[in-house]
This record gives sequence, structure tokens and C-alpha cells, in this order.
Amino acid sequence: MASEQIGYRGPTACAAAGITYRQLDYWARTGLVEPSVRPAHGSGTQRLYSFRDVVVLKIVKRFLDTGVSLQNIRTAVQHLRERGFSDLERMTLMSDGATVYECTSPDEVHALLQGGQGVFGIAVGVVWRDVESALSQLHGERIDTGETLVGSNPADELARRRNRAV
Repeated sequence: MASEQIGYRGPTACAAAGITYRQLDYWARTGLVEPSVRPAHGSGTQRLYSFRDVVVLKIVKRFLDTGVSLQNIRTAVQHLRERGFSDLERMTLMSDGATVYECTSPDEVHALLQGGQGVFGIAVGVVWRDVESALSQLHGERIDTGETLVGSNPADELARRRNRAV
């Protein structure tokens, strides 16, 4: 099934991105990374995140782990949002700890390093594959029907049986 037809609930998005539910909730409430499939509508409703949302969550986590301020991360996420999150997997995000730079070619990375700007980089394609691998082991949800899609975790026999019974 195409990734655009699958959504992921909060706990699944957290597991794939390596963040806590508290972080996820805070980031959604403050507009840093909002679920693009289904936002929460009051108490008891479940947010549903797209694959790209989970990739962005993991990027945010990586930036936080390297010491980039949440304010600068917000600026970077806003830039990605304005760009339409297209070609994420071909992008490298570089930061000197204060500013985040987008590089789409090795020449841009090299130029940034030559200028003394970049200190570390996040190859988004690697994050993309990490999230893909993690989500393949976890449960998703069909956007159109709400059917639970069981990941390829062989230990989850109960979930597979429950899914067949529906």
C-alpha cells in the first residue's frame, strides 16, 4: 500500500521517531509538527501522522540531540513546510548550531563547509530509510477505512488475528 494512504497514531510516530509522547503532544500543540492526516479534535480523539510527518519528527529529534535550539528548528521546519516537503530524501540539512541550512547537492555542502559555516549535517535520505524501516515493524492505519495495518513484526500474532476478525 502506498505510504500516502497510511497514517500513524501518536505512539507509533513516537516509536519510529525516537521521541516521547510528551514531546509529540507539545510539538503538535505548539504547531512545530502537526499531524497532516488527522489533527486531534478535543479529548479522546487520535491524531494521525503521515509518513512525512514522522520523518520531520525524527529530523527535529536529531537537531535537538545536537544542540540546535527549538527556535532555530522551528525556522527550519517552517522552511520545509513552505517548500512543500518535496524531495526530502535528497536533502541534507546542515547546522552550525545557530542556523539551519538546506543543501541539495554535494557542491552546496562543500561550499558551506568551505565557508566555515557547517558543523554537522543530517542526510534526510538516511532518516527517511530509518523511519521506513521502523514503521514497517509497527502498526499503521488506512486513511480511507481506518483499518489497522499490522507491521511485519512476527511476534504480534494477536494483532494479526484481531485484524482478521474485523
